[in-house]
Amino acid sequence: MDIATLNDFYRQTAAAGSGDPGYLLPDGITREIGHFNVFNIADLVERMKDKGPMPYNRRAYYKISLICGRNIAEYADKVIAIEDYALLFATPKVPYHYVPQDYNQSGHFCIFTDEFMTRSKSGVVLDELPIFQPGGYPVFRITPEEKDEIAAIFRKMQKELVSDYGYKYDLLRNYLMELIHYGQKLQPATAQYPAHNAAARVTSLFIELLERQFPIESPQQQLRLRTAKDYADVLSVHVNHLNKVLRTNTGNTTTALISGRVIKEAKILLKQTDWNISEIAYCLGFEEIAHFSNFFRKQTHLSPLSFRG
Repeated sequence: MDIATLNDFYRQTAAAGSGDPGYLLPDGITREIGHFNVFNIADLVERMKDKGPMPYNRRAYYKISLICGRNIAEYADKVIAIEDYALLFATPKVPYHYVPQDYNQSGHFCIFTDEFMTRSKSGVVLDELPIFQPGGYPVFRITPEEKDEIAAIFRKMQKELVSDYGYKYDLLRNYLMELIHYGQKLQPATAQYPAHNAAARVTSLFIELLERQFPIESPQQQLRLRTAKDYADVLSVHVNHLNKVLRTNTGNTTTALISGRVIKEAKILLKQTDWNISEIAYCLGFEEIAHFSNFFRKQTHLSPLSFRG
């Protein structure tokens, strides 16, 4: 699966016919370690009319979007309808795209890299924040009042980005954290305040290890860990203990959680790539196509070819 870089983003959003995406970059921004920029969606809608929907892939940067308008968001295996206002968080770990349903679009979005945030004195690690944890719900529907509050933060970002204030990047990081905290407050309380006992830590480490196997980016890549014992060995716990902990904390067995994540990736690869079934089976750790087909049919009641359509 392709990974869209910052250069790709600027090339795709450059004005038609200009041939130079540099005008989208405020003076001096490239001198800062890492990268940050902010945009008005309405300014880009007209320019992107003839270019079709944004491609479904991973980005080599983080993105936070305030979306105002009718859209369909496809994020991993979730399909989310946005009818009015939404706040969307995107991480480099997960492929996504969203498709405007009409050209009546407005709002804002910012893009930034992990290096930009690590310059913060607080030492923020983005992937440790609840909003960027794997398996979460990335799109939050918001009220008109919440939309106005979030838009005000984006407007402060835009104003500061073109200022000559010597500490503007520190201030921009603060605004960025304000957006992140706004999103985290919209999450369920269980996601905001995870328990830190031993069982919860084993569960957290297992989920992190599971998610680290994905996404599958080429037909030559193969899952390193495939069975419950594989995960238990890496975590240095007995496979029965791991299973008990996961059942208590998630309601599912180790095998069920692994199978659920594998089937999610299988659906993504079947729908979003042109790889043949044999290649997909190999990537997901199946030695025989028949084994993969049986697994997929058991989980979905469809054959891989039927699902692909």
